[in-house]
Amino acid sequence: SDLPVSAAGEDGRPVTERGSETVVVVEDDESVRELVRIMLGACGYEVLSAPDADGALRLCEEHPAGVDLLLTDVVMPDVGGRELAERLTALFPHLRVLFMSGYSDEAVVRHGIIRPGTSFIEKPFTQVALARKVREVLDA
Repeated sequence: SDLPVSAAGEDGRPVTERGSETVVVVEDDESVRELVRIMLGACGYEVLSAPDADGALRLCEEHPAGVDLLLTDVVMPDVGGRELAERLTALFPHLRVLFMSGYSDEAVVRHGIIRPGTSFIEKPFTQVALARKVREVLDA
């Protein structure tokens, strides 16, 4: 899995869903966090990453230029993604939120972890799928 990640799609064409916004990635699994950082960085985003809610809160407070999107795992030790999203959107009302999880969105909604209609991407995802979803949430 040491292949370089390029900003090319599955068919070799460049990913068109690029951006320059700032994304905070919150994921307790370091390898997943790093992979997501590389994927989004290759698409032009400024990526700040944290292993937990405290780290994410700190990053948002330290970033006066503003953070545009919170990309957070749903299920994490201590503070889960939904609670983190609620805390951050209370502080930064313009913040967009995209949840990710290894569970399907149906399962996550069914267990009341996130509400129906919430922006969600299921892990594992490709760079193209992630780039597309991030762009969709930012442009919504």
